Amino acid sequence: MSDHHDSARRHFQALQQTDFLRLEHAAYLKGLLKPFKGKGALDDWANQCFALRDDMIGLAQRRVLPQTSGYPFHLLDVELAQQNTGAGTTFLRWRKHDRSAMGVALWQALMASAATPVTMFDDLHAIEQQRIVLNMQISLLHTLGRQARECASKLAQAEDVYLRRLRSMSETDRG
Repeated sequence: MSDHHDSARRHFQALQQTDFLRLEHAAYLKGLLKPFKGKGALDDWANQCFALRDDMIGLAQRRVLPQTSGYPFHLLDVELAQQNTGAGTTFLRWRKHDRSAMGVALWQALMASAATPVTMFDDLHAIEQQRIVLNMQISLLHTLGRQARECASKLAQAEDVYLRRLRSMSETDRG
């Protein structure tokens, strides 16, 4: 986007690299690409993924939602809100204030509406970009953590089968 568009954004400030520096964002991918020696290491990595996911949700709650609920965005007929899912995570969604509708179509209609001030277009576009990226990051961290937990469980099952077999061989040798 050009410098003109960046300087015209005066109501919404997208997250910057400094916002992410406070999070332990470098460890999760490095943690993925290593030989896991057992269930404990995978459980630890899953917990790191879930903690980072929760940190990302917190970042959205502290830095994005307060901006989008203030002036001039509170004057619009739609808002950016958090939606808690049954899977245990939280995403940012566009919704009507009365909660009668939700989804990106509301943002698209807002952008297409003659009632939306042209001066808000850059901000609304930046908010939508931020929403899309944050939701992707939250989703990926949630999925990585869930997959790591499932893998840890499978490793524990394999260990149990292995130990049962060793015990049965030991009992046979004694008998």
